[in-house]
Amino acid sequence: MRRTARLGCVLLTSATLLCACSHHTDHSADPDASHAEAASEPVHEAHTAPDHNNATAHATATAHTAAHGHHDFAGAEHWAKRFDDPARDAWQRPNAVLDRLALTKVQSVADIGAGTGYFSVRLARALPRATIYAIDVEPDMVRYLNERAAREGLANLEASLGEPDDPGIPAPVDLVLVVDTYHHMRDRTAYFEALVGQHQLAPGGRVAIVDFKPGDLPVGPPDAMKVPADRIIEEMQAAGYGLALDDRSLLPHQNLLIFVAPGATDSPSSPSAAGAASR
Repeated sequence: MRRTARLGCVLLTSATLLCACSHHTDHSADPDASHAEAASEPVHEAHTAPDHNNATAHATATAHTAAHGHHDFAGAEHWAKRFDDPARDAWQRPNAVLDRLALTKVQSVADIGAGTGYFSVRLARALPRATIYAIDVEPDMVRYLNERAAREGLANLEASLGEPDDPGIPAPVDLVLVVDTYHHMRDRTAYFEALVGQHQLAPGGRVAIVDFKPGDLPVGPPDAMKVPADRIIEEMQAAGYGLALDDRSLLPHQNLLIFVAPGATDSPSSPSAAGAASR
């Protein structure tokens, strides 16, 4: 494992899926608060329909929020039963997401905020010759996911402890996946500039962001916490990235945006931006 430094204020790591809070407080000013509340509060009253999907959504939200703070989130085995609940597949559509990532020539991926491995494990199975780094700031999630990788024979999957302002990807990667986490970051432009500046993302590498659409949805955070797709595009372009894919229809509750890092010519792992946009 890499870092054991104490985790400070919240920033990135892909585990902020649904942040189902009990009131519409904007936690962007205090991301640690969102972690504490998500772990202890029920789903927001607008999302309290007692169905299986809502229970799974609340659990997943808690996992993703955990990736952004330093709160204790031990007991990964307990949470895995909820984070990896098959009921999540109906709206997360993981196979459809992987198809849109154009993984054919990808050699390395960082799943930032991996939690218990919902996407990391799928990536490791889909790309048996690639290296998959599962980054999380919760030590017990990292421990659990490394044990899961060994148990399931996924030698190409390595879980690593990150920090809120630095995922600490062990080696440059072709693709960074950020699922339901972007809306919890503070200085997002600086974060993604640093991925390139610190050579954690290869020149011409891609960043895929999956995050919630505005509006009244059965899953996800309150509207005040959501970041509209157009704003994500503005922030990523300010960080020097080019938009390669804008797909707002693939998933019922989330947008999928893919960006290409500076240094791309015609990167073989990057889908052409021409004709790729889909709304």
